[in-house]
Amino acid sequence: MKKSSLMTLTIKDAEFYAYHGVKAEEQTMGGKYQVDLDLTYNSTQAIINDNVKYALNYEEAMFCIEEIIVGEQYNLVETIANEILNMAMERFPHLLKANVRVRKMNAPIRRVVKFVQAEQSIERFDSE
Repeated sequence: MKKSSLMTLTIKDAEFYAYHGVKAEEQTMGGKYQVDLDLTYNSTQAIINDNVKYALNYEEAMFCIEEIIVGEQYNLVETIANEILNMAMERFPHLLKANVRVRKMNAPIRRVVKFVQAEQSIERFDSE
């Protein structure tokens, strides 16, 4: 029998064009966003069986990100990050912990910055 194996899958630099922000111009003109999502779960059964039905399907995780970021409009990148994590925890009951980074590229502020980023983590403590 193989030992228990915690796996972290990472989605890096997923890009979207979306219409979030406090300013009216951001909500009408939109802007570019990047998302990183780290998903940690017990991958033992997936590895033993070499079968995606036991794995955390990263394509489904991408659908979660996309559903949040191109769906409803939000004022804050912090809210977007939180919504992505909540959806991931709902959709993947075997997900133990997750970390997300949401970057708003070329944020409309009076300074030159590459991006503004919100990062948040969540962990499951119950025994689901």
